[in-house]
Amino acid sequence: MMFTFTTRQPAPLSDAHADTGGKDLGDLPEWDLSDLYPSPDAPEIARDRDWLMTECENFATDYEGKLADLRADDMLACVQRYEKIDMIAGRLMSFAGLRYYQHTTDPARTKFMSDMQEAITTATTPLVFFSLEFNRIEDKAYEALMAANADLARYRPVLDRMRAMKPYQLSDELEKFLHDQSTVGSAAWNKLFDETIAGLSFDVDGEKLGIEATLNLLTEQDRAKREAGARALAETFQARVSLFARVHNTITKEKEIEDRWRKLPTPQAGRHLANHVEPEVVEALRDAVVAAYPRLSHRYYALKAKWLGLETMQVWDRNAPLPMEDTALVNWSQARSTVMEAYSAFDPRMADLAEPFFDKGWIDAAVKEGKAPGAFAHPTVADAHPYVMLNYLGKPRDVMTLAHELGHGVHQRLAAGQGELLSSTPLTLAETASVFGEMLTFRKLLDAAETPEQRKVLLAGKVEDMINTVVRQIAFYDFECKLHAARATGELTPDDINALWMSVQAESLGPVFDFMDGYETFWAYIPHFVHSPFYVYAYAFGDGLVNALYAVYAEGAEGFEEKYFEMLKAGGSKHHKELLAPFGLDASDPAFWDKGLSMIESLIDELEAME
Repeated sequence: MMFTFTTRQPAPLSDAHADTGGKDLGDLPEWDLSDLYPSPDAPEIARDRDWLMTECENFATDYEGKLADLRADDMLACVQRYEKIDMIAGRLMSFAGLRYYQHTTDPARTKFMSDMQEAITTATTPLVFFSLEFNRIEDKAYEALMAANADLARYRPVLDRMRAMKPYQLSDELEKFLHDQSTVGSAAWNKLFDETIAGLSFDVDGEKLGIEATLNLLTEQDRAKREAGARALAETFQARVSLFARVHNTITKEKEIEDRWRKLPTPQAGRHLANHVEPEVVEALRDAVVAAYPRLSHRYYALKAKWLGLETMQVWDRNAPLPMEDTALVNWSQARSTVMEAYSAFDPRMADLAEPFFDKGWIDAAVKEGKAPGAFAHPTVADAHPYVMLNYLGKPRDVMTLAHELGHGVHQRLAAGQGELLSSTPLTLAETASVFGEMLTFRKLLDAAETPEQRKVLLAGKVEDMINTVVRQIAFYDFECKLHAARATGELTPDDINALWMSVQAESLGPVFDFMDGYETFWAYIPHFVHSPFYVYAYAFGDGLVNALYAVYAEGAEGFEEKYFEMLKAGGSKHHKELLAPFGLDASDPAFWDKGLSMIESLIDELEAME
C-alpha cells in the first residue's frame, strides 16, 4: 500500500508568494475533500479503518498458504478482494495526506496522517504474504491461470510487474518486518524533511519569507532581487545543511541495505522495475541528453547571457525573465481560460474532463502558510477523482504548471476506468498527458503572438521549461547515481554531497555560468531525492516522449486524438512499447530520444535566427 503523488519539480518550483496570493489574482480555489470523507472525525473514517483491519485478517485467513491451489475463478475473487482493500486504504491515506500537504506545520494534521499511516501499516501487515506467495507459483501454473479466465488475465500487467520482483523478494518474516518498520524508516525521514522545508524562513533584505516566496524572487525582472533571493536561499540551506545531509545519509543507507538484502543489481534497479522500463532504455535516454548538453543548455544559456547583457551568468540569472518580457501578472480567470481553450482546441473531451477541477473544489491554488511547496496531481482512488495542488502566483510559468497538472488530472480520470490496481501509470508514462497539455498551451500562445518580441519571449520560456525538464532532471539523475554510489562506501559529509552536486551543475549548465558561494547546497531542497529516489528521469522520459508524440500530431496523423485518448485510458495496463506502437514510435530505439531532443534544438535554432 502506498500513498504517492505525481509531482512536478521544475526549477524553481512552481512559483508563489504568500503575500499576494489571492489579492490580485482573483478567487483562487481551495480543495473540498468531502468527496473522500466529510471531516477528520467523520464516522466513515472509523468505519473504513475498522473494515480494513477485519478484512485484511480475513483475507489472510482465507488465502495464506493456499494461493498455489486456487482455480482461476477463485484467484480472480482473491485479486478483486485485494483490489478493494487497496482502494479503501488508498482513500484513507489520500484524505490524510492531502490535508497534511495543505498545512504541513499543523501538529493536528501531522498527527492525523501519522496515526493513519500507522493504522494502515498495522492493518495491512497480514497481506505481506500475498505477493511473496503469488510469486512462488510456478510459471507453468501461472500461465494456465491466465489462460483459464479472461477477467483474471486482465490483471496480468500488474501481476507481471509484481512477479518481476520475484528474484529479489526476501523471506516472509523479513518482508513483514520491513513492512512493519516502514513508518519509522524512510517515511519518518520524509516527514522530517517536509516539515523542515515548510518551516524554513529566509531573510531577504530584512523581510522574512517562506521557501516559495524566496524561490519566486529568482524569476524577478530586477537582478538585485534575484541575487538577494539566491543568497538568502544559500544562507538558510547552509545553516541547516547538516540536518539535510543526515536525512540523505540515512535514507540512502537504508535503501542500500534493503537493496543489498534483495540482491538488486544497482540502486536504480528498483525504480526501473516499478516503472516497467528496461535499464538500457533509461541509459539510452541519459546518454542522449548528456551528449546533447552542448547543443541544448550550453547554446541556449550563451544566447540568454547576450540578451541580458552579461558576459557570464550567475545562478540567479538562469530563470530570469527576458528584458522585453511583460511582467504583468496573469490572474486566475485568464489562466483558466488559456489552458481550457488550448485543451478544447485539441479535443473538446479534454476540456470536459478538466472542467470539474475548477468548479468542484479539486484544485488548491493559493500559497498559504505551511503549505507544501511545488505542485502535484494526486489520483486518490479509482472510485473518486484526482486533486491538484498548485502554488499559484500569476507568473507565466504558473500558467504552464496549471496546464501540466491538469494534464495529469485528465490522465488520471481516464485511467481510473481500469480499476484500482491497473489505473496507476508507471512514472515513465505518467508525465505524458501533463507535458502534452503544456505543449498544447504553449502552441496556442505562440500562434497568438502578435510581435517578434512576444514570440521570442514565448520560445525562450518554452526552451527553458524543456531544459529544466530534460537537461536539469538528467543532471539530477546523475547526482543521485553518484550520491548512492558514494554512500555505499561510507558516511558522506555535507561537503562530500556539495561536491557531488557541483560536479553535475557545470557540466549540464555550461561554461557561461559562474556559481556563487553557497550554491553547492541547493541539492538540499529537492524533494524527489528524499521521497522518490531516481524519480527524476521520468520527467526527461516524458518530455522526450511527448516531443516525439507531438511531432506525429503536428504532421496531421489520421485518428491521432482517438489513439491519444486510448493511450491515456490504458493507465498501467500496457507496456510503453505497446502504447507507442499505434503512433509508430519505439522508446527502446536510441534514435527515438534524438527525435525528441531535436525539437528543443529547432526552437533554439529559431531563437538564434531572430538575432
